[in-house]
Amino acid sequence: MHKFYFLLLAVFICTSCYSQKIETVYLNPKDSTSSFYIIVYPPKLPGSGFMFLMPGMFQKPQEVIQQTELPKIAARQGILTIIPVFSTGISTLGIDTATQASFREMLNHVTSRHKLIDQRFYVGGFSIGGTCAIKYAQLALSHNYPIKPSAVFAIDAPLDFERMYNTSVREMRSAGMDKDLLAENTYMLKRYEKEFGGPPSDFLPYYHKGSPYSFSDTTHQTLQPLIHVPIRLYTEPDVQWWLKAGVDYSGMNAFDCAAMTNDLHRMGSKKVMLISTTNKGYRKPGNKRNPHSWSIAEPNDLVKWLLAQR
Repeated sequence: MHKFYFLLLAVFICTSCYSQKIETVYLNPKDSTSSFYIIVYPPKLPGSGFMFLMPGMFQKPQEVIQQTELPKIAARQGILTIIPVFSTGISTLGIDTATQASFREMLNHVTSRHKLIDQRFYVGGFSIGGTCAIKYAQLALSHNYPIKPSAVFAIDAPLDFERMYNTSVREMRSAGMDKDLLAENTYMLKRYEKEFGGPPSDFLPYYHKGSPYSFSDTTHQTLQPLIHVPIRLYTEPDVQWWLKAGVDYSGMNAFDCAAMTNDLHRMGSKKVMLISTTNKGYRKPGNKRNPHSWSIAEPNDLVKWLLAQR
């Protein structure tokens, strides 16, 4: 058997109340930092579908389970839930070729192992994980992948890499920049230039092609495959909170989410929905206020919506 498909079954956690089993599966026994996933099982199989739930950038699967009840609630409703770390690790941008190839390979592995080929498939994530989910949906539909999503959701996801690049440049030139924010922008600019070849001013077609959404691309070619797909975009545009954190409108992911929703509506989509929340964003432990959080997506309502997409 190829070493990639060697399974190291590491963690079994059962909750007595709901008979849930959580398992960690490493696809490469020599690597515990990438190419693995946590799987949260429903009470019985086959269930009502399966879901890939992508963490945010630098977020581990265990942190997802800490921050949101979504995996457990989905499992209780019969959805087998997979929280992956792809071959590119937890620092992935989500939209790059290597990450998307790893996504497909892991998806094929999971569906084969658990005989899920004919079940409904849901995909979503938080922050860059949501970016990854939307990009997969675009590629799956435009390239006719055998496994296409029945519904897609993204929780405060950055979607327009041209916008993010220009915002980072602007913030770095601003007086009084917080040193942590300065370090973050410096790092991200290097990542963008490595992925797209350079700044948008010189490589704009690559930004348009790679981004799930591009405000400046009036053809919106990347949106065409999504017109008939059920999509939920969550965001919490707390302007005052972000201003205190040193971020203005241009740095808020709400800008991308609202613009993408608007353009899909104009293109004829009746299945895309923007959910804008107020005072829902808090992070555990300690319930620290942050509008960029898993908690803005209420899990019971989200799972109900997923199951209604037939």
